[in-house]
Amino acid sequence: MTNIALVAITCGLIIGLGALGACIGIGMMGGRYLEGAARQPELMDRLQVKMFLLAGLIDANFLIGVGIAMMFAFANPFSG
Repeated sequence: MTNIALVAITCGLIIGLGALGACIGIGMMGGRYLEGAARQPELMDRLQVKMFLLAGLIDANFLIGVGIAMMFAFANPFSG
């Protein structure tokens, strides 16, 4: 395999595993939010703010991985 092929496989793994982790993380967090809101409905507003903040951070982590993968795909330092 050439370096270009390995970079393509690596970019696919970065994006795929990052998306998988973000989806699992947001799904687990949403489920825990619903459990917490059902137990203590008076805290629902504060929990919702924290849930959306964490959802943004989890999604940002995935998007940083996509940016790194695109950097390797289009400005590949290993193709020299």
